[in-house]
Amino acid sequence: QVQLVESGGGLVQAGGSLRLSCAASGRYYAMGWFRQAPGKEREFVAAISRSGGSTVYADSVKGRFTISRDNAKNAAYLQMNSLKPEDTAVYYCAARDGMAVRYSRDEYAYWGQGTQVTVSS
Repeated sequence: QVQLVESGGGLVQAGGSLRLSCAASGRYYAMGWFRQAPGKEREFVAAISRSGGSTVYADSVKGRFTISRDNAKNAAYLQMNSLKPEDTAVYYCAARDGMAVRYSRDEYAYWGQGTQVTVSS
């Protein structure tokens, strides 16, 4: 059974930074970050391949967020800079069997419990 545990969420002012972490049990997976704001659907944020050599981002976060991973620790990270109030959401770590990056949440079989990120204006 794969388990994903996120940490690092919190309250930050606009323009600030946060770093989310996702610790994964089991073998290595391609991983992604998604977010869900109140009343909205869960949306793609960023993804990274199993090797870490390929990354993709949603247009809304490109240039501000960076996804990375440490396979020795079986962990993934999301560095979020220049945060905006519209980034406020519950952020979820996800993992999928396979090596490649994917945008669709349907491609991810394993999910963490989520961590709240709130950006005040």
